[in-house]
Amino acid sequence: MKTKVIQVFEFEIIFINELYNDVRFEKSHYVALSKLNILHNDKYFETRHNGIRFKQFVGVIQVEGLTIEILPKVDRYEPEENKSKWRDVLLEMLKVTKKLKIKQIGQANVSRQSIHLLDIYFEWYLNEVQLLIHQGLIKQYYKETGNIKALKGKLQFADHIQKNLVHKERFYTTHQVYDKDHLIHQILAQALEIISTLSKGNYLYSKCKTVQLDFPEVEGIKANENTFTKIPKSRKTTPYETALAIARLIILNYAPNVSSGSEKMLALLFDMNSLWEEYVLARLKQAAQGSGIEVYGQNSKGFWNGITIRPDIVLEKKTDNENKEILIIDTKWKNIDQSQPSTHDLRQMYVYNQFWKSTKSLLLYPSQNTDLKNESFILFDDKAHSCSLGKITVINDSGILNSNIAKSILNLL
Repeated sequence: MKTKVIQVFEFEIIFINELYNDVRFEKSHYVALSKLNILHNDKYFETRHNGIRFKQFVGVIQVEGLTIEILPKVDRYEPEENKSKWRDVLLEMLKVTKKLKIKQIGQANVSRQSIHLLDIYFEWYLNEVQLLIHQGLIKQYYKETGNIKALKGKLQFADHIQKNLVHKERFYTTHQVYDKDHLIHQILAQALEIISTLSKGNYLYSKCKTVQLDFPEVEGIKANENTFTKIPKSRKTTPYETALAIARLIILNYAPNVSSGSEKMLALLFDMNSLWEEYVLARLKQAAQGSGIEVYGQNSKGFWNGITIRPDIVLEKKTDNENKEILIIDTKWKNIDQSQPSTHDLRQMYVYNQFWKSTKSLLLYPSQNTDLKNESFILFDDKAHSCSLGKITVINDSGILNSNIAKSILNLL
């Protein structure tokens, strides 16, 4: 059975019974997505009369045989034929920000339009588990309480008397067991089961079943956010980090039987504002190596009564007299039509300038054309600080994601 795929742009609206890529968006899909949205406090999309309007979240949703890929865009009126181009842009952004490792499955597979984003994550996970099996799965100690035929560990007297009054040959104990049935493998097995459920009918199903056959039998669990905080960390568990990270993404975003319905759903969605910020930060860190410029992300300072403030990116360059030239950057994933930013954004940048002792701040927007000039920095009325509205090209002339995005920014220092 071929997977049905609908591709949409962020902020696009789809309607019940309409055809998209020759695939019909049905009422059952609308109901399932509405339930999913309620589960996540209505943050992913807006429900309209007979339709869904997507927000700034991009990625993939699968529900009952339908896969919806939500793609980013810069232009408000992006043509339909550009969807494959923006799909590649999204994949590259996820790769650069280390949310996806495309080399694990091969670029050739990624380029096939029949392979959607969910398949890419599933195949990455299956490859990681296969590698762990090949290297040898670890054993761990854990405590087990129950009846055994030989006395070992600690005898539980009250339970022993209650349960073994007739069976004198048994002992009710708490003892240590050393085998492969432990929390880490139980989590990995749960993710394998989810992939098996959602990949029926496509090329990954048989591969998943092969991995499950090679994987040891373990106790079934229903992991949640708290389960992942209990994972022990040691030298032996280091090879498991990537597989556990993908398993966490799959398990925590899987929503079986939402609101007592029969739908099984998985949503791997990324806030495009955060992804854009992380992409710019990653490119700046790569380009700044050996240049004498320090690049910081998540750099926060106290503001008032326990409240902190945090610009997206801070660039620092030492000058000859040991002083520092500092540039504050706040990334904005939106198309800016007006020639100047909002008053709120300007106030925010002024505060950043004050607290980081910077004379320059930059509001950075995606665009079809790059517009970054030192002459564009306009002084605030205090004459001590300045701000500029900057635009940077997301897609280069070759139609691919602009990997030289950092060069123009670093030239401002």
